[in-house]
Amino acid sequence: MTTHGPVMPIWSCGGCDLPWPCPTRKRELRAEYADAPVSLALYLGSYLVQAAEDMAWMPAGALHRRFLGWTREANRTKQAVQQRSTATVPAEPSRDRRQQAV
Repeated sequence: MTTHGPVMPIWSCGGCDLPWPCPTRKRELRAEYADAPVSLALYLGSYLVQAAEDMAWMPAGALHRRFLGWTREANRTKQAVQQRSTATVPAEPSRDRRQQAV
């Protein structure tokens, strides 16, 4: 069990006093939900709703980035590494070029 849980209603980390989720908790969550990104988003989304109620003064975009935005960044990095180049070279010149040469 982690000591890096949220301290409500101020939403700081109980382990390091940084804004929750802190970098340590993010690493733990990435490892725990490595094969279940949708489950991670649902889990953090429930905390986002609670935090929005507790911190009504905080802009919604900032809360979204804090609770969910970092999960998409991790997925994009993983996807970018897995993608292959799909560039192709045309097999023959286009018809326009052949007609101009004649």
